[in-house]
Amino acid sequence: MLSVSVLSLSTASSAQIGIGISVRIGPPALPVYAQPMCPGPGYLWTPGYWAWSDDGGYYWVPGTWVVAPVGMLWTPGYWGFAGGLYGWHPGYWGPHVGFYGGINYGFGYGGVGFAGGEWRGGAFFYNRAVLNVNVTNVRNVYSRTVVVNNTHVAFNGPGGIAARPTRQEEAYGREPHTAALAAQTEHEHAASQNRQLFASENHGRPAIAATAKPGEFSARNGGRSSSSFNDRATARPGNPDAGNREAMSSRDNPKPGQEKQAQKKAEKQAKVEQKRNAREERR
Repeated sequence: MLSVSVLSLSTASSAQIGIGISVRIGPPALPVYAQPMCPGPGYLWTPGYWAWSDDGGYYWVPGTWVVAPVGMLWTPGYWGFAGGLYGWHPGYWGPHVGFYGGINYGFGYGGVGFAGGEWRGGAFFYNRAVLNVNVTNVRNVYSRTVVVNNTHVAFNGPGGIAARPTRQEEAYGREPHTAALAAQTEHEHAASQNRQLFASENHGRPAIAATAKPGEFSARNGGRSSSSFNDRATARPGNPDAGNREAMSSRDNPKPGQEKQAQKKAEKQAKVEQKRNAREERR
């Protein structure tokens, strides 16, 4: 019989985040999946993870884009193995990215820090070499090479990722920080209600592994997981983390001369949408 013990739950504080839930069975490996397009400026990627339900065991919480608190970065939660138990260390928002077990969540979260973007003043700038961003909709971009880590182990500790927090990461963990946003907790709850996301149903390969926005669990809005690394996009110069998402098309990553065409098309579609909304309001 599976033994479960619930320990102290994390709240927003300036102290190091503590363990939330601990169980005797380790989480499945992290699935490989495509990252949906960034919805627009101000959104920050929060990677998917395995959560626990007393009723059904591990279930996948799809990675998703959320509107980030200005100036804040997300430190992902992680499972850590110690004393015969796998404990969950909840994620949090703070001015810096702290320790998250050395887990490779992909898309800039390679195990240490975050290489997917940075705040410059009150605007967030996206690293296009890592994140799936359409420059037609998001102008604050740059490109910086990132080394790809292809390890998919989902927990820290013996038998998993052997990483310890640096002094700097420990200091970041003591900074004032905030727990997950309401949109994130609602997203996790919604995932817990979807049987297809449970490892017992999908055998570690959830059909919806990522979503464009919290709670949008549909094939049209989400990214599907792959069964192996061979299904991933091949990394290429200037886009080294492409293995964590599908290769962008010329529409998503426009070449010189295509960007203006894409802009005109977007403006035309916006006008059509405005006319449609106006007709609906008159009814």
